Amino acid sequence: MLQPDFSTVPACFHAHLSQAWQRLQECPQAEAIAAALATAESARQQQLWRVLVGSDYVLEQWLKRPQWLLARLEGQPALASEDYARRLQEVLATVTDEAELMRQLRLFRHERMQELIWLDLNRLQPMPLLTLALSRLADCCTQQALDWLYPRLAERWGTPYGRYSQQPQQLVVLGMGKLGANELNLSSDIDLIFAYAEKGETQGGRKSVSNEEFFAKLGQNLIKVLDHSTAEGFVFRVDMRLRPYGSAGTLVPSFGAMESYYQEQGRDWERYAMIKARVMAGDQQAGSQLLDMLRPFVYRRYLDYSAFESLRGMKQMINREVRRKGLEDNVKLGQGGIREVEFIAQAFQLIRGGRDQRLQARELLRVLPQLPDSVGMPASAVAELLAAYEFLRNTEHGIQALRDEQSQLLPASEFDRQRLAWSQCLQDWPSFMQQLEQHRVRVRAHFNEVISDPEDEQPRQEQAQVQQWLSLWEQSDEAYDDSACQWLAEQGFQDSERVRLAIDKLRTSRAHQVMQAIGQERLQALVPLLLAQVGKAKEPEQTLERVLQLVEAVLRRTAYLVLLVENPSALEQLVRLSAESAWFATHLARYPVLLDELIDVQSLYRAPDRHRLAMELHQLLLRTPEQDVEQLMEALRYFKNAQSLRVAAADITGVLPLMKVSDALTFVAEVILQKVLEVAWQQLVDKHGRPLRGDGEPCERDFIIVGYGKLGGIELSYGSDLDLVFIHDADPNGDTEGPERVIPNQTFFTRLGQKIIHLLTTFTPSGQLYEVDMRLRPSGASGLLVSSLQAFVSYQHEQAWTWEQQALVRARVVAGSERLGQAFEQARVAALARPREREVLRQEVVQMRQKMRDNLGSAAAKAEGEANFHLKQDAGGIVDIEFLVQFLALAHAHQYPQLVQYSDNIRILEAAEQLGLLTVEQAESLREAYKAYRAVGHRLTLQNRSGVVTDGQLDALRTQVSQLWQELVEGQGESGAS
Repeated sequence: MLQPDFSTVPACFHAHLSQAWQRLQECPQAEAIAAALATAESARQQQLWRVLVGSDYVLEQWLKRPQWLLARLEGQPALASEDYARRLQEVLATVTDEAELMRQLRLFRHERMQELIWLDLNRLQPMPLLTLALSRLADCCTQQALDWLYPRLAERWGTPYGRYSQQPQQLVVLGMGKLGANELNLSSDIDLIFAYAEKGETQGGRKSVSNEEFFAKLGQNLIKVLDHSTAEGFVFRVDMRLRPYGSAGTLVPSFGAMESYYQEQGRDWERYAMIKARVMAGDQQAGSQLLDMLRPFVYRRYLDYSAFESLRGMKQMINREVRRKGLEDNVKLGQGGIREVEFIAQAFQLIRGGRDQRLQARELLRVLPQLPDSVGMPASAVAELLAAYEFLRNTEHGIQALRDEQSQLLPASEFDRQRLAWSQCLQDWPSFMQQLEQHRVRVRAHFNEVISDPEDEQPRQEQAQVQQWLSLWEQSDEAYDDSACQWLAEQGFQDSERVRLAIDKLRTSRAHQVMQAIGQERLQALVPLLLAQVGKAKEPEQTLERVLQLVEAVLRRTAYLVLLVENPSALEQLVRLSAESAWFATHLARYPVLLDELIDVQSLYRAPDRHRLAMELHQLLLRTPEQDVEQLMEALRYFKNAQSLRVAAADITGVLPLMKVSDALTFVAEVILQKVLEVAWQQLVDKHGRPLRGDGEPCERDFIIVGYGKLGGIELSYGSDLDLVFIHDADPNGDTEGPERVIPNQTFFTRLGQKIIHLLTTFTPSGQLYEVDMRLRPSGASGLLVSSLQAFVSYQHEQAWTWEQQALVRARVVAGSERLGQAFEQARVAALARPREREVLRQEVVQMRQKMRDNLGSAAAKAEGEANFHLKQDAGGIVDIEFLVQFLALAHAHQYPQLVQYSDNIRILEAAEQLGLLTVEQAESLREAYKAYRAVGHRLTLQNRSGVVTDGQLDALRTQVSQLWQELVEGQGESGAS
């Protein structure tokens, strides 16, 4: 057997190459390969060794199809990218079934990829031509698949025609991101947006459907053909989350819907994304019209300097993800990486592109050279950015060539590092890292000049003060002398021994003792700033103890220490809010990743609204792979924890009043529940198809989540659990549409409910989203997890206990189908508005309330008397008010259905007052007591204390509520409700 000469290759790769060659000698065309290698020029042999070192993926392809290797050894030219479409069209000419279509597309992709990797690793073509070829490969595969699928779908459903133009309609496929800019990388997914020009219906098929339905089917089939993994892998991973409303939006919107969305709801990050949009398949003419319609959204006629702030915010979000996921070695997202080069160009595109059409190019390599003339950037800076971009992109391709993985992380193993370095034409890893770091430093410097943060320029403390604080830090294991105590007193600390003990506890902690040198340096940079800031708090010793809990929690991830040093405003907010709330400090210590939320003070204290929350969650999940459930759950938990922190900050500082705090926490839960439902639904539909209604039509997410208790009453607090009920509106006896893995509808919805609960309650490193209580569903724990609306209505009218009717007063739809939600609300009002025997109702309400007091009231109150008061469960507490409200609603809703129009206690009390069921004084007393109790409960939570009040401060309110309970419910006096 031929023994190749590896003498021109570094010795560290000889064993690897010998193993690769051995495997090639075991394939069917081994003799031909050996003969071709023997006659090949030395330069071509060297090219082979570089590819075998740099790409396990290519080796695997050659082992399956050795004729591709023979073509490389024999010097056959790679197929030119402009010929991709013609060659693929020839391959698909005789394909008659979808399975073969998918196989041929995948083989075509693999053949082109091994050619391109050969060219790239051997630097036989420049990087821009590689990314262009990869983009053309995606274009032609998408177009040819679309050309194959469209007529077969039209044969069944007819050809879509425009309602007004009466012209045949075609799909428009927009390529976004790197694909749109013809900058695709070796293992990139492709970001697509589908659209069609005009609404209407199909004509000429076996069954007519709307254009929207036709194109939705076409889009789903196209995604399947390109994205689904088979024995031959995939063609391209397809990401559709950049479309309007993301995963929750229509798969294929009309042009009118697209224009309306971007005009009314388009966000800054969508402007950024649309810079690179390109019609890459489908109807080119119509697609050009669509992009013309959307251009005013992307490029403003005026100089839009707000783009700096928007891009800075997006970069902060990326940095947050980098720190949270440990992606510092990511050549795309890390500091000085590809994304920062892109942001520099796109900042000027967004600011000046409306006036300077030269900046409206999609390709970064066309935009950067325009900057000296267009915006005055020094030509030397542009030259450095171009050189860095080429090096970073080549590195990205070298990483991805190894195993055809979508990664931009530098390898972890020493051997893979050596492979990457040599594939980049460098001798060893240190040489590679030296060049990489040089480029990163330059990119970072230019990025900071263009998109700088004013906080970076804030002055540091005087050196003498720094040294004084560090001296105290170093000697904390000894009693402070008089001068040290005097210094502390001047800085706001009165109890020097308490300060010493707090610092000593941190210095002697295991986490501090095992810190590396760089971590120690970062901590010492923070200590003076931190102690000086804490000294300004009203109770500095207590605040110091709270804040040092957080510092200890992040000693192993010292990037957070740098964050506080580099962002004085974030440090100020940390101290300020920790001083006011033990809960806040504990929450941050448990989830230090949330420190990022302190950077943007405007955002930290801004009252959240439901729409903005939904958009923030949408943006966060755009960076999370749809199929990665673990990352999805982590992202949802981060969102919930971050939003709870923001609400707490606004609560602590008085920006949000009590009612708005509960509103905000409730909105957070609703947005999360909607997203969890969408994710769970899509996962089950992908697996089993859609459930069918009684008329045979597939369900369009005909499912609702009903919130009870605090969620239903829009009264969530920090740490509240969720009382939920699930309801569907499909045929209980039907099946899903299939065609494979068909299951009964009831099984589908049960699994949907289970999946929702799993996503909400599973513990991850970031905890769980919410505790969930499902016991309020029909028949409680023994009932079906998900009921049909018909079954729910039947149960409420025929079997529900009084306490279940009470609970229904506080029920409302919090996520799911709007149509089904309206039907549920009608059913809810009908169930609550039935006439009831007043005396029987009174007895049952009183008995249930007494049972709850006996079982759930505070043990301290029972043992030690009235001075200890459980805000919620004891007599005169929150539950007395809630039961009183529910009694009034159930007793009078048959006469006054407006009593059950709303689910929150305050508005029900207002309705009862307006109807004369309560006097003005009674209603006001109940409202004020209810608000006061909840305000105290919030404050206790923020101080990490239980809901038991021990100082008698609420005795007057408690007495009023108890008297009104006796008058209005127990019937021991005359009242407005009698």
